[in-house]
Amino acid sequence: MGMIEITLIGLILIVVIIITVLVMMGNEATRKQRIMSVIQGGKVTGASGPSEQDEQNKRRADIAQKLKNSKDDDSDGKRKNTIADALGRAGLNISTRQFWIYSIVSMIFFTFLAFITGQPPFVIGMVAIIALLGIPRLVLRHMALKRQKEFLQEFADALEATVRLLKAGMPVSEAIAMISKEYTGPVGDEMRRIYDKQKIGVPLHEAAQEATKRMPLTEMGMFATGLAIQAQTGSSLSEVLTNLAGVIRARFRLKRKVKALASEAVASASIIGALPLIVAAGMWFVNREYINILFTTPDGKILLGVALGMMTFGVFVMRAMINFKV
Repeated sequence: MGMIEITLIGLILIVVIIITVLVMMGNEATRKQRIMSVIQGGKVTGASGPSEQDEQNKRRADIAQKLKNSKDDDSDGKRKNTIADALGRAGLNISTRQFWIYSIVSMIFFTFLAFITGQPPFVIGMVAIIALLGIPRLVLRHMALKRQKEFLQEFADALEATVRLLKAGMPVSEAIAMISKEYTGPVGDEMRRIYDKQKIGVPLHEAAQEATKRMPLTEMGMFATGLAIQAQTGSSLSEVLTNLAGVIRARFRLKRKVKALASEAVASASIIGALPLIVAAGMWFVNREYINILFTTPDGKILLGVALGMMTFGVFVMRAMINFKV
């Protein structure tokens, strides 16, 4: 394989990476615009008068503006995520030092496996780096996503329960304390932390805003913004929480509908992604000498590496195409 072919393959990989990044950026911008339009809401229908409509629209606009400002303020923080933030999002009560100790143990374990299986030094070095810096962070990300999913499953019910307590005359802080006792899992944990912060003198809306670092969800940010507006203007918190619970349930229904409609595309992408591996495994058992060229010759190793790279980027592109965010 000459330098021209290798250069062309490299250019193709760069173009694929650029297209993937542009698609992801476009999806994120569309999602933010849709969220802001949902928060701002439309005209209110019913028997209420124009003045009440103006007041409700004004409150929605205030919520939208404060949520936008809070997102702008946290934009720098999102680019400077630390290990402590990742541990908080995963719900782990360990220190950063303990995390690095576990990472070193992971590196030693996987490096030893690569060594006893007779891998070349380059592969052993790559395995050590991935086991130290990659695998522990992937585990934290998986735990954080799982925790956020569990949080959203109960958050709407918790908000409606909070609304009922507020309408019964209970203060906001006591309603949050009651929710922390009645709900287990991430919802109860986060509400308990918010209440504990409030007991030591931290304003309730600031404690909720701090919770958005551990639970970086749009719904949690809207909850913190609602508390901030209620603390500053004395607006109706029950109305904000009721609307937020309705939005969460509507998003769940839309997610299930999108998942059902995209199931065929997901199955097709899974088959396309697994087909080269299945063909290679079949060729290994049918004609091992024919496929051994990819593992024993220099040109074969280059082709195998390029194929694996292109397959990896292809999988990411297909995932971006079928991963609809609601």
